[in-house]
Amino acid sequence: MEREKPLSLLLEKQREALVKGVEPDKPPAHLTRTPLPRAKWGTPRGAIDLTAQAHEELATRAEAVLRRLLVTDNYDSVSNFISLYDAYEKAGDKLYDVYENYAPPIRNKKHTCVGLGLELMKRWRSLEKDFPGFCAATALLSCEEAVVEVKEYVSWGESPEAVVGAEKEHVMVGVQVRVEGRQGLMLADPGYHVPRVVTVMMDRAYPHTGWFTQSDEPHCRKEYNYTYNLLNPSYVEWHEKETRSDAVKCQTSLVFAARPYLDGVNVTERRNLVYNFRSLLSRDQKGHLVAGIYFPVGARGKDAQFTLFFDSGNEKRKTKYKFSAFNEPTNIPKTILEEIQLCNAQMNYKKDELRYIICKLAKVMSSQPFIDQMLEINDDICRMSL
Repeated sequence: MEREKPLSLLLEKQREALVKGVEPDKPPAHLTRTPLPRAKWGTPRGAIDLTAQAHEELATRAEAVLRRLLVTDNYDSVSNFISLYDAYEKAGDKLYDVYENYAPPIRNKKHTCVGLGLELMKRWRSLEKDFPGFCAATALLSCEEAVVEVKEYVSWGESPEAVVGAEKEHVMVGVQVRVEGRQGLMLADPGYHVPRVVTVMMDRAYPHTGWFTQSDEPHCRKEYNYTYNLLNPSYVEWHEKETRSDAVKCQTSLVFAARPYLDGVNVTERRNLVYNFRSLLSRDQKGHLVAGIYFPVGARGKDAQFTLFFDSGNEKRKTKYKFSAFNEPTNIPKTILEEIQLCNAQMNYKKDELRYIICKLAKVMSSQPFIDQMLEINDDICRMSL
């Protein structure tokens, strides 16, 4: 969910809140309703005390669980998209009305970053026996992506509650730790396919992870780094450096690490429902993409298309198809069905499951009233956010 968040917009909203007494969760003047509820955070979690050796063992075992999760559970922002459409069709109301009263379901193996984070916390419970206090120190954490003016954001208040327009569009899992008496945080991000448990130390000394290569493909290399913010240690800065040929793009996101995030489902999952890009991705234990589909939401009718990719054995295959080719399930060309079956197997789906999903998506994408209303809600969220 990357986009620019100009400082001028941030300061304009903050001045409006101060001068006019506008509450942060009130819609801007040009909006008649607030698409997202205001998020909530819980009380701080106590840290688990670890020796350097115990930390190393815990990180190794926690990472093994994380890597297994990447393999068993696909990243899926398609199923919740279809579920919202089904609720819209059943209700027969305007999508905005449905959306405001809709309770996003968290279904087994149909996860965005929220479901993956919750599932990881569930699987990590097995570590409590050997590391007492581990579960009490673990929580879902909110993340604000692509923050242009980090200083202004972290200086506005102790938490994102004080930041007008904070969107909370991503979540991670964090474990508060003290290693040999030194404050730190262990972070896991299955939503962004990160295959390791990252350790962030306040003093940036061992076992601080530092820069590492998240992915290194022929066309693109991504490197990540996590550090506590020097002005406000309630936040951890997530630095991303993306290199494509000679072009280097850098961005900083902020993880609010001081308190557990209570609204992963009600805010972050709800925000994801109307995002204008969808993907269904299978990963290996190193976080590499194996197979899947992805597509933008926005093209009209017969022009809407998706990209299907998988490993053919000799090379990675990537092909674009129009959704309109799947409006009649019995008339899908055999060559296309064969590719879908290969992709289906690499996504660990039951027979014909991916074909069924794509055919259902074809119906959703052909409903222009639904698509137009969904994009309107997405635009409203973007306008009221940083």
